[in-house]
Amino acid sequence: MLYWLTEFSDGGDVFNLFRYITFRAGGAFFTALIFGFVFGRPLINLLRRRQGKGQPIREDGPETHFAKAGTPTMGGLLILTALMVATLLWARLDNPYVWIVLLVTAGFGLIGFADDYAKVSKANTKGVPGKVRMGLGLIIAAVASIAAAMVHPDGLAFQLALPVFKDTLINMGYLFVPFAMIVIVGSANAVNLTDGLDGLAIMPVMIAAGTLGVIAYAVGRVDFTDYLDVHYVPGTGEILIFSAALIGGGLGFLWYNAPPAAVFMGDTGSLALGGALGAIAVATKHEIVLAIVGGLFVVEALSVIIQVLYFKRTGKRVFLMAPIHHHFEKKGWAEPQIVIRFWIISLILALIGLATLKLR
Repeated sequence: MLYWLTEFSDGGDVFNLFRYITFRAGGAFFTALIFGFVFGRPLINLLRRRQGKGQPIREDGPETHFAKAGTPTMGGLLILTALMVATLLWARLDNPYVWIVLLVTAGFGLIGFADDYAKVSKANTKGVPGKVRMGLGLIIAAVASIAAAMVHPDGLAFQLALPVFKDTLINMGYLFVPFAMIVIVGSANAVNLTDGLDGLAIMPVMIAAGTLGVIAYAVGRVDFTDYLDVHYVPGTGEILIFSAALIGGGLGFLWYNAPPAAVFMGDTGSLALGGALGAIAVATKHEIVLAIVGGLFVVEALSVIIQVLYFKRTGKRVFLMAPIHHHFEKKGWAEPQIVIRFWIISLILALIGLATLKLR
């Protein structure tokens, strides 16, 4: 919205700053961060009054989690509101990629909100049925995937770009749409599974968002793509503003979510932010790189899949408990120890993902 102030610029005044994506990304970051600090405590107090007993705790979960009873959930509302306000304020609203990512974020946020509301109102861990959540998520992902394919340049539409291999594209045809749907829905659910300890999910999400934001900015500039030998996707640079807003809102939330958490993110936040990461990867043609950058989320999801399949086949468990962060809890690791080590892993994976831009 503020981009339109450039209409009053003669090229040498303060309004000219709004032409620069990096300046507006900084503005989005601080807007979302300040929003989180200002409205965080009032929102937590409101959620505590409305929810009473807070988020239901799994009876079969780690024993240490029972001490968290009464902690309110739906804290993702703080992140999403800060993210939406900052993005709408600082991004170019004539950019289709911004709206695609916002659509996915808002859509999955609504699914998560409905699930959290059902859990809190019924005072149990069973929210919206899994098939319903999956179906709604696939519909949102389908719309976003088709829209992305339509706005991609002719040479990239319905193509799968491979990292490391220079100028390598795989023509998927209309199979690109279901593939992109799996990326978005899979990312949303993987982040949702990771959100099980105080601060565990939000920092890796911010790290991944920052990494994908840099990639979006790079592939949206023809001079950078020529130097890096990556595919040019005009317009994706504006996604950096969304990513910066996500980081700002995430830090504002982490202030209250750091152990011991004053509020949980809930499905409202985890599904929305995971879906957003998937949408950015689809928009920038870096779907495979997302699996590297978000490798922690992939491992968390795989641990659940492996546990379920192996148990159905043998009646035994591979892990003491899934997702895998609960396995380490059962082994006696302290919660902050798990969280910080997983943050370190996320940062390492993000750097590897960034390295794929130059490894050609």
